[in-house]
Amino acid sequence: MNSQSNKIKVWDFPTRFFHWAMVLLLVSLWWTAENGEMQWHQVCAYLLMVLVVFRLVWGFLGSETSLFKQFLVSPKRVVQYTLQQPKPNSIGHNPLGGYMVVLLLTLIILQLGTGLFATDDVFTEGPLMYLVSSDTASWLTWLHKNNFNLIIAMSAVHILAVAVHLLKGENLIKAMFSGYKNMQASIVAPKLCSPLLALIIIAIIFSLVWFYLLAPVVSFL
Repeated sequence: MNSQSNKIKVWDFPTRFFHWAMVLLLVSLWWTAENGEMQWHQVCAYLLMVLVVFRLVWGFLGSETSLFKQFLVSPKRVVQYTLQQPKPNSIGHNPLGGYMVVLLLTLIILQLGTGLFATDDVFTEGPLMYLVSSDTASWLTWLHKNNFNLIIAMSAVHILAVAVHLLKGENLIKAMFSGYKNMQASIVAPKLCSPLLALIIIAIIFSLVWFYLLAPVVSFL
């Protein structure tokens, strides 16, 4: 067996930026909600919306390791990977990690969606609250508050999994900062897209979110 390894780039800058910016925004969303800074809470939510929509687009148009089709595999393969010992190194997300990505994205999309209809019954309400009844708005507000607990729980599971990989000698945190992994010499580096394409996509998404959602909130800060 060939024990030689190469340092190859597996994560592009847009994917790494999305990951760490999402972490910062989720912390900011928690802090602003806990401290009643609801206008800043909305600003952070809309910025997170830009990131999430970008990640969805990047999952179809982006770099090889960011594509959904590259890391979303059948449940059978997930089970096989879970039982396999020792586990092979994955270029990008491993089968379990791929499912975690989709789960977290789904929960965050649910959080953003319910937030558009939520209300604190005092000063702040979502921009689409007027489309639903007060009872529906109350239920969506309850879901919005409790879904965040699920996001925290799944984030904790994600952190635990990263810690396990670290104990086994695979530093996923470093890879998500630098973009590089040490892989077997026989593995070919994945194709990565230009950050310019990501910048164009983000600019388009941000422009739409700014015009319809962000600008009215910022004008009151």
